[in-house]
Amino acid sequence: MFRPRIIPVLLLQNKGLVKSIGFKSHRYIGDPINAVKVFNDLRADELIFLDILASKENRCISLNFVKDVGEEANMPFGVGGGIRTIESIRAIIGAGAEKVIIGTYAAKNPDFIKQASDSFGSSTIVVCMDVKKKFLGKEQTWVLNGTQATKFAPAEFAKLMEEKGAGEIIVQSIEKDGLMLGYDTDLIRRISEAVTIPVIALGGAGNLDHIKKTHHEGFANGLAAGSMFVFHGPRKAVLINYPTKEEIISTFK
Repeated sequence: MFRPRIIPVLLLQNKGLVKSIGFKSHRYIGDPINAVKVFNDLRADELIFLDILASKENRCISLNFVKDVGEEANMPFGVGGGIRTIESIRAIIGAGAEKVIIGTYAAKNPDFIKQASDSFGSSTIVVCMDVKKKFLGKEQTWVLNGTQATKFAPAEFAKLMEEKGAGEIIVQSIEKDGLMLGYDTDLIRRISEAVTIPVIALGGAGNLDHIKKTHHEGFANGLAAGSMFVFHGPRKAVLINYPTKEEIISTFK
C-alpha cells in the first residue's frame, strides 16, 4: 500500500522548540532532543528541524545541534536555517542529516540550488517556500520567516526550484500556520500540478482527515505538520504525539 510520508516539523528558537500561529505568537514547547527521543519511540517517518531565526541573524543552524540530533534520531531527518554555502551543507550532511532545507537563500540566489544539487544530488536538497497573500490578495512567496515578500508567485517559484535541481518542495501556508483547521489544499494542488518533483504540504493540519484530504485532493507526496504533533486536546496541552501504524493504515486504506 502506498501512503505519503507523515512528517513532524519542529521549529527552533534560541535552542528550544516553539510553535507559532501565522508565523507569530511563538509558544515554547520544550527541549528538541527530548522530542527526538519521543518521536523515535513513536516511529515517525522522518523529522524536519527549522531554525527560524538563523537567516535573520545571518548565521547557519548550529552544527552541534545537528550532531546531537544525528546521534539520537532513529529516523531520517532534515534541517534548515540560514544555509547558504556548499561548505555548510557538507558539514550538516557529515553531522548526520539526510537533507537540507533551504528557504530564504533559495529565493535570493536560485543558482545556489543548482550548485547544491550538482554537489550533493537533488535528493539531498529541499526547498521550503512560504506563501501568503499581499494586501491586494495576490499570492506571493515570502522569505525571512514571512517578513519579506519576493517577486515570485508560488507556482513560478516552484517551477524555478525544480529547474535548478531541488529534489522536493515544502509548500507552507503562512495564513494557515498553527490554526489546525486544515491545509490550503488548493495551493498544494496548484503547486503539485506545476512540478513533477515531490511536494510536501505544511501549515494548518489538525488531524488525520486533513492529511488524507490534502493527499487525495492536493496530490501531496508528504504531509508535514507542527501543532498536530506537539499539542493535544482543545486546550492545546503540550504532548508530543504521532499516529500509530494502525491509524495510518486506516486513514489511507
